[in-house]
Amino acid sequence: MGGNGVAAALRLARLEHLIGNYPPDTLDRDFSFEDFAAVNQAIVEMYGPQGARGLCVRAGRASLRHAVAESGLMAILPDPAFQLLPVGARAKVGLNTLAEVLSKLSDQEVKLEERAGDLVCVVETCPECWGQISHEAICHGTNGMLQEALRWLTDTEAYGVTEVECVARGDSACAFLIFKEPEESAHGGSDGRALDAADVEEQ
Repeated sequence: MGGNGVAAALRLARLEHLIGNYPPDTLDRDFSFEDFAAVNQAIVEMYGPQGARGLCVRAGRASLRHAVAESGLMAILPDPAFQLLPVGARAKVGLNTLAEVLSKLSDQEVKLEERAGDLVCVVETCPECWGQISHEAICHGTNGMLQEALRWLTDTEAYGVTEVECVARGDSACAFLIFKEPEESAHGGSDGRALDAADVEEQ
C-alpha cells in the first residue's frame, strides 16, 4: 500500500490521528478491535473485496513472520523434540500453542478444535470483523497468519486454510478449516496464497 495508501486507509477509517503516529510495536492492548475492523473495512472500500483479500492475507502472513522472528511468539515450543514429530502432529501442537498465546496476549478467544477428523481454528472474539456485517467471510488477515504458521511449523506448503464460519456473516464465531492440499497443488499455494499475488497485481 505504501505510506500514502496507509494514510488514505486511516482517513477513510476516521483514524487520522494515527497517520505518522502509529501505535507502539509492543504487546500492550492499546489498539481496539473497533479500530482494527475499521481499517479492514477501509481497505475493502479502497481496493474492493478481492484486492483487500490479497492485501490482508499478505499482512497476516507478515505479522506471523514478525511475531516468530522478533517477538518470540512460538519460542515455548521445544525445538529438538518438536522437530521429531510427524508433520501432522507438528501442525496440531503448534496451532494449539498459537491459539493459547493469542488468547493470553490479546482479547481474542482462540482455540483449536477437531471436527470429523479435521483441525478447525475457532476465534470467538475476532478483531477483524468486529461490528461488521457481510455476506462473505472477511477475516483474511487471520487466514494469512494461519497459512504462515502452518508453513513455519511444518516446513512445507502442504496445508491450506479456508474460513468456513464468520461472525460478520451471522455465525457464532469465526472458524478456519485446516486442510491438506492435494499433491499437485501443494507447491502452488492455497487459494489465499494465489489471491495474495494475483489480486494485488491487479490493483
